[in-house]
Amino acid sequence: MGSMFGLRTLVEPNTAVNINRCLSTARLVLSCKCCLTSVVSNFDSIVDIIFTVQDYWNWSWDELVSYDLPATFQYVQDQTGQKLHYVGHSQGTLVALAAFSKDQLLNMLRSAALLSPIAYVGQMTSPLATKAAENFVAETLYKLGIFEFDLKGGSVAKFLRDMCKSTTIDCTNLLTSFTGPNCCLSPSIVNIFLDHEPQSTATKNMIHLSQMIRQGTIAMFDYENTDENNRHYGQPTPPVYDMTRIPNDLPLLMSYGGADALSDVKDVQLLLESLKDHEGDKLVVQYRNDYAHADYVMGENAKQDVYEPLISFFKLQ
Repeated sequence: MGSMFGLRTLVEPNTAVNINRCLSTARLVLSCKCCLTSVVSNFDSIVDIIFTVQDYWNWSWDELVSYDLPATFQYVQDQTGQKLHYVGHSQGTLVALAAFSKDQLLNMLRSAALLSPIAYVGQMTSPLATKAAENFVAETLYKLGIFEFDLKGGSVAKFLRDMCKSTTIDCTNLLTSFTGPNCCLSPSIVNIFLDHEPQSTATKNMIHLSQMIRQGTIAMFDYENTDENNRHYGQPTPPVYDMTRIPNDLPLLMSYGGADALSDVKDVQLLLESLKDHEGDKLVVQYRNDYAHADYVMGENAKQDVYEPLISFFKLQ
């Protein structure tokens, strides 16, 4: 899921209809088990915390690449004895692409479907996300000792309210300001979504994503200190995740939307340019002109538009 989307959106009644139908179809057609996963950041993953608050939230999506995703793959393979078909949305695509570029997890993978793929984000058009990055909002919060980035929390919410007042951003509809104009969400689904989302992520994770927006690169977390970068990486600047290193024979499906302000069309095209040497029958690209970011997980037409073609893709692998 995304950086601040949790599983509750998918398992609540009504919002889960498309996902459940998709998973049921997958079980019947592919004779496979389906596992929903979440990251350490949100409500669905929080257990008794034995760390300090700062330690608990001391991670960015680099750690999801290095620890969370490999642990998930290994667990599923141990339970099933099978290679995985992976489905990721938003940040779930970013961590997968980064792992694949490092030659990780490929021995446990059959194919991957990436919805609203995130890799390059330098041309992102989300007013809320880009303005927050430009104004170093996450960095400021971190320096103030706010290590949990909770949009519903007092400090973060106040920062965003102040930013909305001082800019031309229309914050009366936060979902649209963040994701772009979603075409296919019913009011009831949006209301249920807002009852549970967005969930928390690490402020450090938001700093990392902000660095990507400002710099237009796909690199590891920049400590913005030569000594710290040397200590963590053995070099003065963060290593990059090279998308051209993703194996050309890895079966990939990518679906992106023309109205998506987070997974912007120009950024996705830049990613596809990195994959230009991919074997023709191993890369399927789907473009939905009317879709924005949330349509992929909550859209009323997503079953027909996205999930059924996704299952057909998996059947061929």
